[in-house]
Formats: sequence, structure tokens, C-alpha cells
Amino acid sequence: MKNVDDLIESAAELAQQGLSKGEIADELNVSRETASWLVERSSTGATATTTTTEPAGGPHDIHVDWSALGRDSNRLYHAGAAMADLLENQDEEVDLTIGIEKAGAPLATAVARELDTDLGTYAPSKHQWEEGDIEDLGGTFSRNFAQIRDRECYVVDDTITSGTTMTETVEAIREEGGEPVACVVLVDKQGVEDVAGVPVHSLINVVRVGDDD
Repeated sequence: MKNVDDLIESAAELAQQGLSKGEIADELNVSRETASWLVERSSTGATATTTTTEPAGGPHDIHVDWSALGRDSNRLYHAGAAMADLLENQDEEVDLTIGIEKAGAPLATAVARELDTDLGTYAPSKHQWEEGDIEDLGGTFSRNFAQIRDRECYVVDDTITSGTTMTETVEAIREEGGEPVACVVLVDKQGVEDVAGVPVHSLINVVRVGDDD
């Protein structure tokens, strides 16, 4: 995807497939607010140049397209290996890696292989989100993968946009009796150093330059 109009078209296609706005946000690597804006534009037939109440024609966000990695298993593995390298000296006792679904799961698989840990996955509440308070929803750990069982673990995702999903995952792990030691992502769009007291590592940090006004 090269421009906002492409994102609007993609949002429309995903909405027609029945995906929630939270799932669309996850698929397009944008915030939930941006996903809502894109779906609204697609349903009204508006384009990025349409005058709106949002600054600069839309919400302030950064779209990250890492499909060149995701569509090739070899590239994806090497990206995961690089992420594992960021974690390697954190704690030798960690024996579990948790991937945040959907995109964080394949990356976590590569990280777990490199660090020789078990693999678990967490589906965040945003996948159910349409409108309203996301705190009314809840995420789940998949029973098809390793369980927390009072273990220390790493947390893996593709991007951090606001930090909400990563924070939710860290808190969910603690509620299960586990202890997150470190988080790692491909891209951090906010420059987050830690989430709920857990350090965050990223291969790429995005820094905004300029005035948002």
C-alpha cells in the first residue's frame, strides 16, 4: 500500500469480509481510531483529500507495511532471529515466549526457536472491538499452545502504536501468575521504553518530526 487511498480501500475490503474495526486496525498496523476513520471514509466514499474535522484530513498515525517480510518465511525467520538477539541477554531462565495474535505469533515462533523456549499466544481484546469502551472486552490465551503456569516469559508483537495492546497482554500474563521479563517488536511508533514496568525493545523506532497542530 502506497498511500491513504490504498488504506481506505483495504479497510473497506476487510470490513466487507466481516472483520471488526479492532481486527482491521491489527491487519493494517494502525490505531483503532485510524481504523475507524478509514472504515468511515470507505463507507461514505470519501477520499484522503476530503475536508474533515480531523487534522490534515485524518488522525495522526503512521502506517507500517512489513508484508515484504511477512510473505516470505525466510525473511520472517531472520527478522525474528534479530528480535531474539535483542532479548538474548535478558534472562537465561526464561522458557516461554508469548506472541500477540495475529501478526506477533509467527514472529514469536521464530524468537522461540532462536531462544529455545516454549511458545504461547494471546488474542487481545481489540479483535472484538467495534465501538465503545474496550475495557469491557477481554483477551484470551490459546489452549493450543504453551500455558503460563507461573512462568517468566517474553512478549512479542509486530508494532507498538499506542501501547494499549502490549499493556493488556502484560497485565493478562500477570493475572495468570506469569512474569513478563521483556517485550520486543519490529517497529515502535511511540518510542515506548517500557510497558507496565516491563522493558520494550524494538528493531526500528519511529520518531515524529514536526508540529502536530
